[in-house]
Amino acid sequence: MPNQTSRRRQTGRRPYSGSGRPGSSFSRNNSSSRTRSGGRSRFGAGRPGGNRGGSRGGGGRKQPTFDPSQFINKNPVEVKEEAYVPKHTFNDFGLHADIAKTVTDQGITSPSPIQDQAIPLIMEGKDVIGLAETGTGKTAAFLLPLIQKTLTQGKQQTLILTPTRELALQAEAEFRKFGAGFKLYATSCVGGTSIRPQIRALKRNNHFIIGTPGRILDLIDRGDIRTEKINNVVLDEADRMLDMGFIHDMRKILENVTKNRQTLFFSATMTDEAERLVNDFMRSPVTISVKKKDVTNSIAQDIVTYEHAHKFDTLLALLAKDELKRVIIFGAMKHSVEKLSKELSNHGIKADSIHGNKSHGQRQRSLAAFKSGNARVLVATDVAARGIHVDNVTHVINYDLPGTFEDYVHRIGRTGRGVHKGQALTFVPKR
Repeated sequence: MPNQTSRRRQTGRRPYSGSGRPGSSFSRNNSSSRTRSGGRSRFGAGRPGGNRGGSRGGGGRKQPTFDPSQFINKNPVEVKEEAYVPKHTFNDFGLHADIAKTVTDQGITSPSPIQDQAIPLIMEGKDVIGLAETGTGKTAAFLLPLIQKTLTQGKQQTLILTPTRELALQAEAEFRKFGAGFKLYATSCVGGTSIRPQIRALKRNNHFIIGTPGRILDLIDRGDIRTEKINNVVLDEADRMLDMGFIHDMRKILENVTKNRQTLFFSATMTDEAERLVNDFMRSPVTISVKKKDVTNSIAQDIVTYEHAHKFDTLLALLAKDELKRVIIFGAMKHSVEKLSKELSNHGIKADSIHGNKSHGQRQRSLAAFKSGNARVLVATDVAARGIHVDNVTHVINYDLPGTFEDYVHRIGRTGRGVHKGQALTFVPKR
């Protein structure tokens, strides 16, 4: 039985491949540590009626200890990647002809690197660790072979754990695209919404159950999810789940699921805690790494100095520039994020917000408004933004300083995605 006691986790990450820390002058050693209780997320993914307050412990928000001025990068490295030549086509994997056709009908002509390398291994029944950034096609990399396994082997049930409600719904939407035409069923079980419809949906024969760890564990405890029936587990964006404090929930879930299972672990980074999880719960896993670049080197970064009395005015002056077309602004606390969004709207800037005090439906509407262009600016907290994957974000603004190096990297990674360039600006008070 793995040790379930709380432990203080250092937030510094290192790539699993052993390539060391990102090549920047930003000191990880200065990043603050956080004590994780391992309990439910404060952002609605845990037990109904749980404590979802915004403070971190009794002392409020922990102040950053690093100096963002060390991270100025006005001339980012232009990463020229060699074109990846896949070894397979979707017709080579042994997928049902209708699955392969569904993929190609969506305009996906050849597998991405993670798909090309992971799908054959998953089809062979191996446990797989896939290290890849968001937006590399990893959802299809695990869904396609698991749909095929469900169609051919029978009596298969897959549990997919994701860090946020938004990511769970995205995974379910992908499943419905790839599984179209087959009599396969899936349900999403996430916090922040009523548990009753989820309980009713679980009474049918669901081949895929997709959800956040806190709500999934609630349903297991209630007996609505029968873990003895689960024979495939996917940990999607595992590093984010660990960062959000879900470690004990994840361990309890994995301990309850039958040991004779296939386990897939997808993550952008591999922490010491993630390695312990892998060692405890996976069987001779095969590791695939298709990480391409260090985001801190490839995004233009600068600081914006301000006087305390004129911080908001400084932001308005920035947003008056035409080049800031689609902007995500990160704030520290839920109430301050909501207030900032309203102040921007009052000054004629189309803005919306996403944070843990909003219901699931409200968060979805805010995200839809931002994606559609009805909102030019999205103001967000760190954890609530874990599921934000929006193309063509031109700028990220750190209006409040991030707490750790990892938070900083996550924030600025919302821009400069794919072939697009982006810019990150961090507000720093004048001294």
